[in-house]
Amino acid sequence: MNALQQQGAAAKAASYPLSIAGTGKKNAALEAIAQALIRHQDQWLQANAQDVEAARAAGMRPAMLDRLTLTPERIAGIVEGVRQVAALPDPIGRVDKMERRPNGLIIGRRRVPLGVIAMIFEARPNVTVDAAVLCLKSGNVCILRGGKEAFHSNRCAVELMQEALRSSGLPEACISLVQDTSRESAQELMHLNDYVDVLIPRGGAGLIRAVAKEASVPVIRTGEGVCHLYVDDEADLDMAAKVLFNAKCSRPSVCNAVECALVHRDVAVEFWKRALPLLQKKSVELRCDQESLAVLGDAAVPAQESDWDAEYDDYILAVKTVGGLEEAVDFINRHGTGHSEAILTRNYFKAQHFLDAVDAAAVYVNASTRFTDGGEFGLGAEIGISTQKMHARGPMGLEELTSCKYIIYGEGQVR
Repeated sequence: MNALQQQGAAAKAASYPLSIAGTGKKNAALEAIAQALIRHQDQWLQANAQDVEAARAAGMRPAMLDRLTLTPERIAGIVEGVRQVAALPDPIGRVDKMERRPNGLIIGRRRVPLGVIAMIFEARPNVTVDAAVLCLKSGNVCILRGGKEAFHSNRCAVELMQEALRSSGLPEACISLVQDTSRESAQELMHLNDYVDVLIPRGGAGLIRAVAKEASVPVIRTGEGVCHLYVDDEADLDMAAKVLFNAKCSRPSVCNAVECALVHRDVAVEFWKRALPLLQKKSVELRCDQESLAVLGDAAVPAQESDWDAEYDDYILAVKTVGGLEEAVDFINRHGTGHSEAILTRNYFKAQHFLDAVDAAAVYVNASTRFTDGGEFGLGAEIGISTQKMHARGPMGLEELTSCKYIIYGEGQVR
């Protein structure tokens, strides 16, 4: 066995004791993790500083550096997320349905862990903790494979969490980190069928598509975020400008940030009078179709065809002028990734049609797409935002990390 196979075997062995650990023991481990992260936050920040310094020297874009960077405030938020997960109801063992059949059999459906969850993700050290604690609470063992940009941060966090597991009487293999950040380790993890029950990629579109194409273990696709905001001719334009600014600029490197604004031609001039000064505060580059260029002039540049499908993760926004709701819906369904889409309108019927017609995991009326998040949805945290339709869709919290088994009570029935 090589190192990754040994890690997979240890994870598989740990899956049974964790699956029967019970809520109290899991919550105690989660509290121990929270305390360890706070108690040793200086150690974690020092490890993170190594990663940030190396990334800055390598020319990482500022928006991506922001994703990589930890601060005491961010660590406090991560720890609060751990405790929120501990406070959530445990889905394991819950019986969704129970019914008696005509032959007298009583058949129920019970929530059970998926087993061993592997995760390949990029430069966001908070994901390391979010994924680990959600897996732990839902009775799943996790094998985490982060990118090289966050290696020191991730290794430190996992070591602290493993120490907490040991102190709580759970196997440290319940949470483990792949130490090799090469492409080869990712490829091997995608084919670790003997040990891994499901693989979740979290990162840019390139990573997600590569994993979905190459993996032989089951994959849940997450995170591709070409999100749109449509400003209708019956929108409150001041509200729309503020929502677009938030959706694009509050944190442009995340998957729920808006990448394309669609504006009804009848309000385009008035809308951009309100929105442009806000976007210019962050020096947002606007890439526009010809009709939008006529409105925005020197404040914008011409869009290329590839811009309609781009996930920029940066202060760049594609802009298109449309003739109405149906054109906007058609454009979104052709170019969106099924993540998060929004309409700004005061017309109830248009809003309802948008909700019905747009094919995405999260569809908003008069609100920013930035709310597509496990914490904001009351899930405590998320392991990712699924953009597919099988098993789970949208922010994946505890319940989405479970499967089911049927339990059957009889009195000697035979068929």
